[in-house]
Amino acid sequence: MTVIDWLLDSDPSIRWQVMRDLTHESADVVAAERARIATEGWGAQLLGLQAPNGLWGGTAWSHDFTDTFHVLELLRRLGLDPQSEQARRAISLVREHVTWGDGAPFEAPWADNRFFDGEVEPCINGNVVATGAYFGVDMTPLVERLLGEQLPDGGWNCEVENGATVSSAETTISVLEGLLAHERAIGGSIGGSTGGSARVGEARRRGEAYLLERRLFRRKSTGEVIDPNWLRFSFPHWYHYDVLRALEYLRAAGVEPDERIAEAIGLVEGHRDPDGRWPLQNVHAGEAHFEMETGEGNPSRWNTLRAMRVLQWFAQGR
Repeated sequence: MTVIDWLLDSDPSIRWQVMRDLTHESADVVAAERARIATEGWGAQLLGLQAPNGLWGGTAWSHDFTDTFHVLELLRRLGLDPQSEQARRAISLVREHVTWGDGAPFEAPWADNRFFDGEVEPCINGNVVATGAYFGVDMTPLVERLLGEQLPDGGWNCEVENGATVSSAETTISVLEGLLAHERAIGGSIGGSTGGSARVGEARRRGEAYLLERRLFRRKSTGEVIDPNWLRFSFPHWYHYDVLRALEYLRAAGVEPDERIAEAIGLVEGHRDPDGRWPLQNVHAGEAHFEMETGEGNPSRWNTLRAMRVLQWFAQGR
């Protein structure tokens, strides 16, 4: 079995992305495969777990991955068609019923905020913008908040309220993904000319520069590796940062690859096994509704798909 055959022997959420990004099937074939996410496999399982009050796991957000926030993120990453009847129904229930106080263990000043109004932390709000924009919600007010929270070094940090004055990669990547999704939603595909306001595009480029100046994983001051865990690839990665997630963002944003990512690309290539597949290297702690892979150390279809399209993007951009 070839690597492509192995990838295609999987859930529709993987199959349609392989067809779009690696085997380059026709748009009709890709769309037909993508449509299956709503009725088969992991996507259908997640949709079936939503309660009539719009919640998953009885809460808007938690430290586990069974809640509304994380399930919506996963449905987005699976590629559930936002125009499908199932997606529209699920998002409608969230918009109508879910607030940030639902299921929360403590009362917060933002408890009465509607889900897509966001809360106060940019790491959370960046993800909410990405999900909302993907599923057709107007996220302009929350985007404006994020633009006002960008730090002088170009990134964002959830710990500003606790005194942080420099950015963090984990917060920055979440905000960048949100801004990119917002631009796509209001202005079409990202490419030579981006959709959205000039302010959003400029903020996104400054955030990208923050990561690229650090070659995605090294301290700007000393060149040391910031966090060894960033060199181990996960899916789902949730809010966690790693090199493959950063490269996936840059590919999706249409950034032209240059020497600043060459070392990161080398790391990706170095994780490929003799059979041409990539392992699942880091399963983040937390309860999930189900597992999509066979465990740490085993070949991962998600990481293989993502690594192959990143390498393809890099090769085509040189």
